[in-house]
Amino acid sequence: MSDTASRAEAIRDRYRSTLGTIPRGAEDRLRLAEQHDRLDTEEAIMALRHIVLTDNALGPRVQQLVHFGQLLALGRSEPARIHARGALHAGATTGDLIGVAETAVLTAGVPAYALGIEIIAELIGPPD
Repeated sequence: MSDTASRAEAIRDRYRSTLGTIPRGAEDRLRLAEQHDRLDTEEAIMALRHIVLTDNALGPRVQQLVHFGQLLALGRSEPARIHARGALHAGATTGDLIGVAETAVLTAGVPAYALGIEIIAELIGPPD
């Protein structure tokens, strides 16, 4: 494996560790970074993400929940989905996600709450 491929795979491993998967947008950025010799940028972003998400007093579970709530407030559905999955991967419960969605109704209105509930419903699937 080339040095570039090894560096890109190390970034992918961090995404897998944090979120349980590699988001499509991250994979697209990595592909372009590899093709155009821009992995330094992705490594710098990943270093900052590591500090903010894992080397933080909130811990990974709460940090993912905060990201989920902030993204609901911004109406960013795809990134909110990623961080909802990341929160579950970090040990959050469905109740935690619902609590975040309920908080979003106060800070960002019913559309943010509805988006949160939609995402949670998708994650947990249909009732048995």
